[in-house]
Amino acid sequence: MSESDVQPIKATQVKVGTHIVYEDEVYVVKSTDKSKAGKHGHAKVRMSVENILTGNKKSLVMPGDDKLKKPMIAKSIAQVLSVTPDSIQLMDQDTYEVFETIVPNYDEIGGTLDSGDEVDMWMFLGRKLIRRKRVASD
Repeated sequence: MSESDVQPIKATQVKVGTHIVYEDEVYVVKSTDKSKAGKHGHAKVRMSVENILTGNKKSLVMPGDDKLKKPMIAKSIAQVLSVTPDSIQLMDQDTYEVFETIVPNYDEIGGTLDSGDEVDMWMFLGRKLIRRKRVASD
């Protein structure tokens, strides 16, 4: 993970829907709760987060002035070239780069994929993820 892949963000600045890097995985923040500092204490931030790759959920508690990392997510459109049980081969519509990625959960992306289908891709921290199947416009 290079410094150009992420940008710093304070725990108190995190809002619902923000993506953060925690333990080298990317999570989306589902809820936040900030407690005020006491007489001798510091503000705390409680977050419920969900891993965008696996769907695992975690609860995090940290001081409000802790710095987190926010991933830089590049979005693009790709075309499905071939589908195997283990992976999907795609071609980026902008750069014509051909690459493979894991088979997504078809319920989450809006249906099964076939050769020629177009998908929305997210690229972050050296990973590529299919976010949704694009609907063909007539």
